[in-house]
Amino acid sequence: MPSATPIERRKRSPAASKSRSPRLAQTLPLEYRNDDVTSKLIGQFRDMIADRTLLPGTRLPAERDLARSFSVSRNSLRQALKVLEIMGVVRQKMGSGTYLSEDASSILTEAFRFLLLMDSISHEELYLTRLMMEPELAARAAENATLEHLRQISRAIESMKAAGNHFQRVIEADVEFHNRIFEAAGSRVCQAVFTVLHRALLQSLAITSREVNVSHTLRFHQQIYQAIFDRTPERARQLMREHIEDAHAVMRTTQTKARVS
Repeated sequence: MPSATPIERRKRSPAASKSRSPRLAQTLPLEYRNDDVTSKLIGQFRDMIADRTLLPGTRLPAERDLARSFSVSRNSLRQALKVLEIMGVVRQKMGSGTYLSEDASSILTEAFRFLLLMDSISHEELYLTRLMMEPELAARAAENATLEHLRQISRAIESMKAAGNHFQRVIEADVEFHNRIFEAAGSRVCQAVFTVLHRALLQSLAITSREVNVSHTLRFHQQIYQAIFDRTPERARQLMREHIEDAHAVMRTTQTKARVS
């Protein structure tokens, strides 16, 4: 007889069977507390991640086993998995199966994109948020950066040099540079939030990348890196502030030109 999957073992547990329905009902939003099978399945996946039945990076059991464990049809399970894949919670590997994502940033990315669209948050507001937070993160990076952090920041600068006038690669290197600083600052919360914020700013970054010579941006990045390397938090803070203010000014100038034309 084949061994039971982790989900089946969990389902057979008396404690789990007694507490699952009430706990699921409490955690699901009100609009999900109905007979919507897909919504309930998503809620069950969330519970299983919360109690560590499913761990990041692990492969989910086969579809037929999952469907049997949840007592749902394979079609209903596929719908729930598709929603989770769009959200970034799971990912498909061709010929290998479905895996719980290791990187949760994509989950926040999609939610943040809808927040920006539905609440009409402007690039101006995003830049002001960066101005409030990123200088402090640069200062923290100057205090906390390890040799590996410094290597990663330096590598991002080299990537921008190698990108030349290929603006998409310049953008990727720009985002990577800032992400590595967030990582060096030692705040996982800020790293997750500001990585998403940078992705939301890709459009304006594309504008500034075309308007400003790469050497202009590189000069800021190299100076910020040097301040972090030298362990001078106040200088890192000031240089990051100047960098963001400069990018913000370029974006506003570009938008003004676009309106006039």
